[in-house]
Amino acid sequence: MKAPSDSTLTITPEQHDTALRWLSLLHDQPSAADQAHFSRWLQADPAHAEAYAQAQVMWEMSEEPAAKLAAEDSVALEALLRAMDAPAQVPVRRRSLPRWGAALALAACLVLMIGVGLGWQPQRWIDDLGADYVSAPGQVRIVTLADQSQVTLDADSAIAVHFANGERHVQLRRGAAFFQVTHTGEPFVVDGGRGETRVLGTQFEVRLQPSGAQVTVLSGRVGVKAGAELPQQTLTAGQRVSYDQTRTTAPQSVDSETQLAWRQGWLNYYRTPLADVVSDLSRYYPGRIVVLGDQLAAKKVSGSFPSNDPQAVLAALKSVVGFEQYEALGRVIVIR
Repeated sequence: MKAPSDSTLTITPEQHDTALRWLSLLHDQPSAADQAHFSRWLQADPAHAEAYAQAQVMWEMSEEPAAKLAAEDSVALEALLRAMDAPAQVPVRRRSLPRWGAALALAACLVLMIGVGLGWQPQRWIDDLGADYVSAPGQVRIVTLADQSQVTLDADSAIAVHFANGERHVQLRRGAAFFQVTHTGEPFVVDGGRGETRVLGTQFEVRLQPSGAQVTVLSGRVGVKAGAELPQQTLTAGQRVSYDQTRTTAPQSVDSETQLAWRQGWLNYYRTPLADVVSDLSRYYPGRIVVLGDQLAAKKVSGSFPSNDPQAVLAALKSVVGFEQYEALGRVIVIR
């Protein structure tokens, strides 16, 4: 991992991998021949020295973010494997690996995830597997459904649509979506976070959260239920609720136009935890952003930021909140 610098050297993934292998070897009682070989490699190309310097920083910094990313992905990967209907198990040949220290092994895993890029995100695969409409990171997409209802997908979001048996159902599988519903006489229900939002005549947003979802109404009314056995709450224009599997919060008055300004390319916050702001920015960044430390994650942020340049937003937040920022191959940003 490396701190931002003015270096114009381009470091290839192969050079990073070689540098990590040298770092592993040099931490494991290298011979005189090994040290001589390393010295020749280091002097052969200025990029080698830069790659090794970055590997040293990665050694020092990567254990916690790599462990965090691995924890986020492990559950999703298990679910994906269960969801795949493989007719037979194909034996996988395993090759022996060099001796890696625990921290360096995690660093290598981090490099692997970065090198694969967005392809290594099992939860995205699960979400997209059953989706009808998907928006890419950084893309706000408008889609028109068969009943002429319009859905605006926030960046990095996914929905599945099922119109049948006199009901219109949309499942929010990832991210957030804003709905403008055409009235046909048939119920329109948005399922998300194990709860549902039933249209009573409205324009509204549903946004997934770690343990449920948040619903914000721009106009009209919706009915929100956290579960089949729980009572429905009715929201009107300018109100918001959050729900999880057990409860729905009391309706809260909000400036819904400001809260839904992401449709026009703006992210607005008032005393919002930094972790939530970074979670939003991550949908506009073609990689991963990781916040380390509960105290930093809980710091409150207020402001209005353009969504089209997450790194510029991080730079602005850094000057106000105060944190260190590191990047790995242009794919993972770690702040602490």
